[in-house]
Amino acid sequence: MIANLNSVVPDGLVCPNGRRSIEYVDTGRTVLYIAVKASRPGYGVFRLRYRDKNGVTRHISLGNTETITLITAREKAKKLKAEITLGSDPRAEENAKKAVPTFSEFFEEQYIPLVKPRKRTWKKDLEYYELRLKAEFGNKRLNQITRHQIQTLHTRLKGEGLAASTCNHYLKLTHRVFQICLDFSLVEKNPAARIPHFKEENMIENYMSDEELKRFVGVLHTDGNRNVCNILLLLINSGCRVGEILSLRWSDCDLEAKVIRIAAKNSKSRKMRSVPLNTGALKILRMQYLITKDLGYCYINFQTGKKYTTISKVFERIKKLARVNIRLHDLRHNFASMLINDGRTLFEVQQILGHSNPKVTQRYAHLTAKTLEAAANCASDRIDQVMKKTA
Repeated sequence: MIANLNSVVPDGLVCPNGRRSIEYVDTGRTVLYIAVKASRPGYGVFRLRYRDKNGVTRHISLGNTETITLITAREKAKKLKAEITLGSDPRAEENAKKAVPTFSEFFEEQYIPLVKPRKRTWKKDLEYYELRLKAEFGNKRLNQITRHQIQTLHTRLKGEGLAASTCNHYLKLTHRVFQICLDFSLVEKNPAARIPHFKEENMIENYMSDEELKRFVGVLHTDGNRNVCNILLLLINSGCRVGEILSLRWSDCDLEAKVIRIAAKNSKSRKMRSVPLNTGALKILRMQYLITKDLGYCYINFQTGKKYTTISKVFERIKKLARVNIRLHDLRHNFASMLINDGRTLFEVQQILGHSNPKVTQRYAHLTAKTLEAAANCASDRIDQVMKKTA
């Protein structure tokens, strides 16, 4: 029906009897019309009718009569007509936007299958997604997620009491997901790019004093859970990471040559490395060999019949008994510190720990006051020698 829309908006927006819908076309502007349904009298949707470059008739909504005025609708129609004349196709662009997957669709169907065979910590990514990212962005299309929304989440997580490093992990994961989207041409830019990270206080090492070390090792020699205690003793005697020891197989051990080989798949650097065994570590492994030599792995959880996946619960109990405030990874720090304080070079420690960058080893170079005092005394000793020679 052709009508002067000024006369039908809003009071005349009704369907004639017997019709389910009707179009009120703007007089003199045949491309603009209001679509009205019999089920909603008094309400209509402004729509623009046009032909695309292939001559196909298209329709695109401009807004409804409750949110925009006729004047606004005419202005929108005029602007879109000009763009269409220049070759634009608003309907096709709208469909293209709708074709972009949601964050959940991309994460579950493309991101995880992509990183699963390439990233050791893909399960951690999945955990972060399930905990918060799914609820935050899951139903949003990738091109609808903004930098402001990501930054707001990052800030809110800090306000909820999460550690700075944890908040940053969420931001890093989001950035990584969108970078892949960008590579796949699903988005035009990465909305998580250049969002500043929170400063992380992650350079914390807890070193045991001689008295604390004595208490800790004493508990390890007397506690009833011999399996885990022997693992902890091996950690502090070898400087290995806990995951490296829990995944250690007898095929990786050469007790005659006094060395163990950390497989590339279990190494943080993804490179195979050899670790020399000191007297203490060798003694521990030789005793363990008598127990599990036919079981493949050096350490087996006899309750499950499988290799250990974690020893954190037992470690927490042990350290309380020993009255020491350390983390599992601090055993590696303490091993490195003992080597440094005994005069071993940073290069030697770097090779044993398997660091590719000497700067990483530097953080383990904790020197006790006694060692520093001895170093400072070198100067006075030298002066004394010179004075005696002069006399």
